[in-house]
Amino acid sequence: MCLFCDIVEKKVFSRIVYENDQVLAMLDINPLSKGHTVILPKKHFDSLLESDEETVLACTKASHLLSKHLCEKLGADGCNLLVNSHECAGQTIPHMHFHIIPRYKNDEVVVLQPSSLELNLDEVLEEVRC
Repeated sequence: MCLFCDIVEKKVFSRIVYENDQVLAMLDINPLSKGHTVILPKKHFDSLLESDEETVLACTKASHLLSKHLCEKLGADGCNLLVNSHECAGQTIPHMHFHIIPRYKNDEVVVLQPSSLELNLDEVLEEVRC
């Protein structure tokens, strides 16, 4: 069974910040900052790439609500919203989830680093345009 499914079913303890009929949000047990929160859909999908639109919208709506709430309550100066899809992108638990990482001036959290990768963006655009 999936650890996050067990958390949703209350078989495993978590510090729940928010819950509705579609999502559960809890404090991350390995936080990158004060208030680092993980939003789980109650319906299991291995990652964002496999999920349905309804579930993504429910997680996005909760992310919007909770990002504002966490920043206000904790006095954060901003936040990162992060979704890792698959192990190569840093996903460690195969259950889709969103991270809200409150950010504070002069914190030392590193989420994304600038890259020196050089690409022809016009060629990439031709490959990815919908």
